[in-house]
Amino acid sequence: MAVTDDMVCFSLYAASRATTQAYRALLEPWGLTYPQYLVLVTLWVEDDQTVSSLGERLQLDSGTMSPLLRRMESSELVRRERRSPDDRIVTVALGKRGIELRSELSHIPGTIAEGTGLAGKDAARELIDTLQQLTATMHSAAQAPHAGLKGKAAT
Repeated sequence: MAVTDDMVCFSLYAASRATTQAYRALLEPWGLTYPQYLVLVTLWVEDDQTVSSLGERLQLDSGTMSPLLRRMESSELVRRERRSPDDRIVTVALGKRGIELRSELSHIPGTIAEGTGLAGKDAARELIDTLQQLTATMHSAAQAPHAGLKGKAAT
């Protein structure tokens, strides 16, 4: 038995990598990356979002979002526009190809769901809820990583 077998962090890391690899294989025929797919899925649910709101939903910073959206725009997956009197606010909407891909990629969620090995929607919902709770508590812990070390030198 490996030391990593009992580590929650390693199990999460391994599951995340395996999931990303599955998406990569499924998206490869369309020349899409997993982050590009996440942008499309988010816009399929709610089109016309600001870059900042899209980044918040995907938990990506502007340094990641800008080049990602630039590449997607060059492939007609999305359109970026400045519609506000404030030139700093950029709106992102589905492009022609992004709209077309919705039906072409409609099989992917089911394929991934089947690949998880989870039996039914209840098991998937429970896992999603647990992971969302973990994400929120880890974000909180990251905000104050040394709260328990008051007065002690951090190592």
